[in-house]
Amino acid sequence: MGDVSITTTGGTEIMIKEEAIGAFRASLRGDILEPRDAQYDDSRKIWNGMIDKRPALIVRCAGVSDVLQCVRFARSHQVPVAVRGGGHNVAGYAMCNGGMVIDLARMRSVQVDPVRRTARAEGGAIWADVDHETQAFGLATTGGTVSDTGIGGLTLGGGFGWLMGKHGLTCDNLLSLDMVTADGQFRAVRATEHPDLFWAVRGGGGNFGVVTAFEYQLHPVGPVVAGMLLYPVAQAKSVLAHCCDFLRTAPEELGVVAGLLTSPEGAALCGVVVCYNGPQAAGERVLQPLRAFGTPSLDSIGLVSYHQVQTMLDPALPRGRKYYVKANLMRDVNDGAIETLVQGFATVPSRYTMALLVHLGAAPGRVRPEETAFYYRETGYHFEILSGWDDAQHSEANIAWTRQLWNAMQPFGSGGIYINQMVDEGEQAVRTAYGPVAHQRLVDVKTTYDPLNLFRHNQNIRPRS
Repeated sequence: MGDVSITTTGGTEIMIKEEAIGAFRASLRGDILEPRDAQYDDSRKIWNGMIDKRPALIVRCAGVSDVLQCVRFARSHQVPVAVRGGGHNVAGYAMCNGGMVIDLARMRSVQVDPVRRTARAEGGAIWADVDHETQAFGLATTGGTVSDTGIGGLTLGGGFGWLMGKHGLTCDNLLSLDMVTADGQFRAVRATEHPDLFWAVRGGGGNFGVVTAFEYQLHPVGPVVAGMLLYPVAQAKSVLAHCCDFLRTAPEELGVVAGLLTSPEGAALCGVVVCYNGPQAAGERVLQPLRAFGTPSLDSIGLVSYHQVQTMLDPALPRGRKYYVKANLMRDVNDGAIETLVQGFATVPSRYTMALLVHLGAAPGRVRPEETAFYYRETGYHFEILSGWDDAQHSEANIAWTRQLWNAMQPFGSGGIYINQMVDEGEQAVRTAYGPVAHQRLVDVKTTYDPLNLFRHNQNIRPRS
């Protein structure tokens, strides 16, 4: 132990005395890691290998009491705070330089009420944890497309997933949450308690506090008809056009992600991944027009567990690889967008990169834009370029290529941005992501609950001065 150097919320460097750190440590059931500790370097690694930040303190919380102590300590010493749930955010906001990381990774319990069809999950849980417990009862809620995504970041930013066409976004299934706000107080937040905060956390990101538990509405989800169709890239234009045309009348039980990728052998491919949440016979009938089109080199569609669907894309997005993402929302996908996408992908510099069109389905649009902070409800697709590579010397080339293709696709966008897939777009893009009315309302909530902007390691909504 010893004095600890901290970069304060005001940007100055101060030393916090050993005695203060010792008292803080003694107040915790969890533990504190400093840069000199053996486990420090492993604990600051997150999903995106591009992120290399060095916090002064990593506090591995064991429960709500620890979170309360962390926020109160940070507030009293003006210590910047980052919150780590699953650590899957591509921008790396789970870590910070010179401040404190409130690490919730040990807080992963999930409790299911099969009668009420609800689940209560601690803030450090990942979707694999939730799916494991809920599927024991034949239940699930909209929860991403990669199983080791943290529930916290996905939910607070909106939340796309295989079930959203019928059951809405993850935040639309949020019934309540427990939160420690910047004043060091615990708050149970729901529609009838702190309704302004409940509105804001459904899409407003991690701007308002540390969520220690989420309560979700669950839905019956048994075995699903799911899998992947792969085609040689020469068929990409016709396959994507057919897929997008097919989706204009597809039932809400069907979730689809289509796009371009590269095989392990280096061949460019067009892929269509599907998940039909309903009876097998109906799913096979619905999917027949997709499966009959073109000449797929692979058709893996069959009856599988929902858990298998949730892990299907995991091997393509492992932890530790270097990632960069550019994304935006689209109302529709026309021939010009498909032509631009296919031409741009022809020069992709990494075999780990994918360019995807995620169909959002009907249910998100049934929620009025003003009901939650997730504003863009009338959009049809989320376009995302997930660039990945291993060698740091290739970072500049991969980032430049990603930006180039994204810029080329902008004429086909709706103007909307999904907050969870933003990286370096800046403050104006944050305003755009919410629209002017919702953003001003978010500023009001931020000013009420975090007037000093303690929680700023996020796509930040600044409080009024």
